[in-house]
Amino acid sequence: MTHPFLDLAPLSAEHFAAVEDRVARLLKTSQDVVIMQGEALLPLEGAIRGVAGPGTVALNVITGPYGQTFGDWLRDCGATVHDLAVPFHTAVTAEQIREAFAAHPDIDFVSLVHAEAATGNTNPVAEIGEVVREHGALFYLDAVASIAAEPVLPDAWGVDLCVIGAQKAMGGPAGVSAVSVSARAWERMTANPQAPRHSYLSLLDWKQRWIDGGRKALLHAPAQLEMLALEACVERIESEGLDALMARHASAAAATRAGTLALGGGLEPYVHEARDAAPVATTLRAPAGTDARDLVAKALAVDPVLPLVAGGGALAQEMIRVNHYGPQATRGVVQSSLAALGGALAEAGFAVDLEGARKAVAAAWA
Repeated sequence: MTHPFLDLAPLSAEHFAAVEDRVARLLKTSQDVVIMQGEALLPLEGAIRGVAGPGTVALNVITGPYGQTFGDWLRDCGATVHDLAVPFHTAVTAEQIREAFAAHPDIDFVSLVHAEAATGNTNPVAEIGEVVREHGALFYLDAVASIAAEPVLPDAWGVDLCVIGAQKAMGGPAGVSAVSVSARAWERMTANPQAPRHSYLSLLDWKQRWIDGGRKALLHAPAQLEMLALEACVERIESEGLDALMARHASAAAATRAGTLALGGGLEPYVHEARDAAPVATTLRAPAGTDARDLVAKALAVDPVLPLVAGGGALAQEMIRVNHYGPQATRGVVQSSLAALGGALAEAGFAVDLEGARKAVAAAWA
């Protein structure tokens, strides 16, 4: 028996390094880029455990569930953590970061999520990066949901550890991820006796055995199918053009927001201000007296492939997420998603304007 996923030629170190180089070009970075052989939680945790220890004083920004997770990891490393939490319907500001430094001038590490797909907000990383640089702190950024949906520029923004995953706006595989690492971050890891070594979480293993060795010998057998899928995904982005891809996501977000407001029925954007809304996904607040899970279930009964999901955890009852990312960032997907939600609302007895929503989507699509 033959199968296109089986009996492939081994992935060489040269091929692996070439994929890394293409990811580095996508990030417009001259920093080292390491492709990790697992979902993005692998480098997200590995990077924190690599640089954080009992002497670390961290500012951990919480604009969604991932920020909460990063705080837990930092405390587990023994770091002193100052959480800066803002309501999930908004974004953190550079001024709030500046105030946190004024209150705790010994902060030497800042962790931030760029775009929170789970809550639908995005944070002004360029402005925040300026403040972090002024204070000389190490800057850690989760750009998993933002990469390819909006600009991600670790070098220009002074980001020392920038983690990305391919499974959202890039439209690629979930089984591999990448992190760009600055020289300062490598120095911090090397000096940290708690940094994972000889471990799947270890970034230092990749530095010492892969990068310092001239990228000639891989640490272990690579996840071949995922690496090939990542390469194909980057090729597709290069073919469309990164700017065009980001514009498509911006149009999808603007059209979803405009269509929701025109649809009515009590459905409204969860993130209050459009400037704080992430291009990768739009979150909506379900009308009072309804359960978001029921509305999503009814919408998916009409079309089960629509990118609709109820919020997670405590947000499950009140939030609906439209995941218009990657191949789903199209006018047709936005139109169909709102039509299905409108039908579910109408069935529940709410007055909706389906034609008004359709026109609003068309007008907002750039």
